Amino acid sequence: MKKIVIIILLAGVFIGLLGYYYWQSNSYSKRILKLEILGPEEASAFEEVEYLVKYKNNGNTILEEPTLTFQYPENALPINEAANRVIKNLDDIYPGEEKTISFKAQLIGKESETKKAEAFIRFKPRNLKAFYETETTFTLRIKSLPLTFEIDLPSKLEPNKETDFYLNYFSNASLPISDLSIKIEYPSGFEFISSQPVALDKAEWDVPLLNKAEGGRIEIKGKISGEAREQKVFKATLGIWQRGNFILLKEAVKGVEMLESSISVSQLINGSSEYTAFPGDLLHYEIIFRNTGKDAFQNLFLALKLEGKAFDFDTLRADLGQFSRGDNSIIWDYQKIAKLGFLGQGEEGKVEFWINLKNQWEIASPQEKNAAIKSTIIISQARDEFETKVNSKLEISQKGYFQEAIFGNSGPLPPQLGEPTTYTITWQAKNYYNDAIDVKVKANLPQGIKLTGKILPEGAPLTYDSLSRELVWQIGDLQAGQGVLNSGPTISFQVALTPEIPQKGQTPLIIAPATITGQDTWTGNSLTATANSINTTLPDDDTVNDAMGIVQ
Repeated sequence: MKKIVIIILLAGVFIGLLGYYYWQSNSYSKRILKLEILGPEEASAFEEVEYLVKYKNNGNTILEEPTLTFQYPENALPINEAANRVIKNLDDIYPGEEKTISFKAQLIGKESETKKAEAFIRFKPRNLKAFYETETTFTLRIKSLPLTFEIDLPSKLEPNKETDFYLNYFSNASLPISDLSIKIEYPSGFEFISSQPVALDKAEWDVPLLNKAEGGRIEIKGKISGEAREQKVFKATLGIWQRGNFILLKEAVKGVEMLESSISVSQLINGSSEYTAFPGDLLHYEIIFRNTGKDAFQNLFLALKLEGKAFDFDTLRADLGQFSRGDNSIIWDYQKIAKLGFLGQGEEGKVEFWINLKNQWEIASPQEKNAAIKSTIIISQARDEFETKVNSKLEISQKGYFQEAIFGNSGPLPPQLGEPTTYTITWQAKNYYNDAIDVKVKANLPQGIKLTGKILPEGAPLTYDSLSRELVWQIGDLQAGQGVLNSGPTISFQVALTPEIPQKGQTPLIIAPATITGQDTWTGNSLTATANSINTTLPDDDTVNDAMGIVQ
């Protein structure tokens, strides 16, 4: 037992001596040779980054046979090197001598991810046989990823109904990006039908080389089964293949919900018992009353009261009823309506009127949402209330400028054949009465118009399909009153026109009409609005007249 204790003690002493020797030699190496890595603290993914490895001999001895090892961060793409680990034999380092070596690479990673570079120099002081090593590290944070990736899919789906949805992608990186790939995970009950382009195993697509300001989309057709109100989740990923490994860059997740009849009174609006109104609608009300009892009714009155800011009471027309502006009520009596005079067992009667909704009405705050109109109906002892939801109203403003302080446009004005002129397009979205989701703006760029890649705000979710020439701004959610009670979401981007011979003497379009769409969370209905196209006369730019828009 004593022998075992002695052996353990001797082993401990030996390990301690080795650790002390290593610490002392490492401390010595750092004192005699200073090594550091210089570089930016932050950079965008796919941006070219330069690391400067700087070393200096602080001792009085020549350092012989020095070897530098530089380790690029994980998943980096070296600019001038074939591998991520570089070994260089250096010249002898004389006392006081200082040198710097440059290493350049593109870094790949997700936003806010940190990347660590490492450097080592192994050397031997002259007249000594022992080699020493000094090392250092440098950590950089990826501040942004200039790739946009979105799932364009409705928030509600009908079970077993064929539907299309899209995976949109866009690059604003300064350098071309290759080897990108997109994958998707479908929820249970989803049946894949087809995709454009064709998918690998129905769930993976290779993305072609993306230059700056280029993008595209994948169209997927399928159908899904499920119970009413059941939640389904689609998950898509955008990544890059490197040395056989898939490196995740962006992830998009979208959830969807699966969708789902004595005197009785019912109400129809424009022929429907479940009508949802739009601002500006003409509403035709039909109030149907029915005797469900055994005894007949005689000499009845039917009173109806309307409530809601959306009503335009100046347009109300009730030919056989009496309207009172004081309380916005209509009364029908038995003297004008025969069935109110006598309503036998199982019989039914009807009254009707017409009224317009306003195109626009005042909203006081974002909390004043979920627009609705209400009718309260009283006949005999029966009293019923009917609430009709009113859809929100989306607006998109599309304006074009040459003179502005956003990007600073350039080129001849009027436009000249073969010479590029740049213009700034600004979109501003508004939403009035109810919260809206899946809000997006779409417009096509005419032939001959190109994106320059300048977008404000930077990183805004703007995608561009180079084949269909369709721009898509994924706004997402818009609260009630957003853009009406405040400035609202705005995006500006720059386009360039290089006129061709057939356009001489013309005022070419620089952007087609812009359409905003979304889904009303209160009514569940789709919303849409359109802004006019813009040509080179730039009607919103006071510094440009019609003559300055004619191609010369």
